[in-house]
Amino acid sequence: MDVTAGATAQDWEAVRADPAIQYAPLPPAEPPKPPEWLVKLQQWLADLLKPVGEALGLSWPTLKWILIGLAVLGIAVLAWRLIAPVFGRMRKGAGAESEWAPGREEALALLEDADALAAAGRFDEATHLLLIRSVGQIRAARPDWLEPSSTAREIAMLPALPERARAAFAAIAERVERSLFALRSLDAEDWHAARAAYSDFALANLGQGTAA
Repeated sequence: MDVTAGATAQDWEAVRADPAIQYAPLPPAEPPKPPEWLVKLQQWLADLLKPVGEALGLSWPTLKWILIGLAVLGIAVLAWRLIAPVFGRMRKGAGAESEWAPGREEALALLEDADALAAAGRFDEATHLLLIRSVGQIRAARPDWLEPSSTAREIAMLPALPERARAAFAAIAERVERSLFALRSLDAEDWHAARAAYSDFALANLGQGTAA
């Protein structure tokens, strides 16, 4: 028994003495060095903001972390401002599709005014009037559906609107954009298409959805 124990101890000492086997703990790995441009930027900021830190009684390391925290907070606020309207529109359109349409008198008055412009050959103005006044009708009746920055194209995809309304806004907005940005005057065919789209939407429930 003693012979076996002695042999085991000798074997253990031989293993311990083997330089190929590492027993001592490895030194901690050195953190990667930051790139030179980052070091120079940090030094430039330190020199620039040193008077501020001294005035506040703060060292540069403390001031640096405060600035990093403010930058992260600013990015978070900016990100929220960008995505909040999207979530808002999703919540507004999450329910069943609304059957809203403008009042009969409103719709007929708008068509009468626009028809007068079209009769004078002012098709661009007539189509633009359809767009502006119909957006105003929605804003007055359902202000929670629209954001201040809502565009006609966004309104055309608003889930809260009936399908007829979305189709009408898409048809009218496409022609108004062509008139304003492509510098291409609208013709009678454009006007009748826009008018029919609005009429089909606004007067459908009244059995008057036909273009004049």
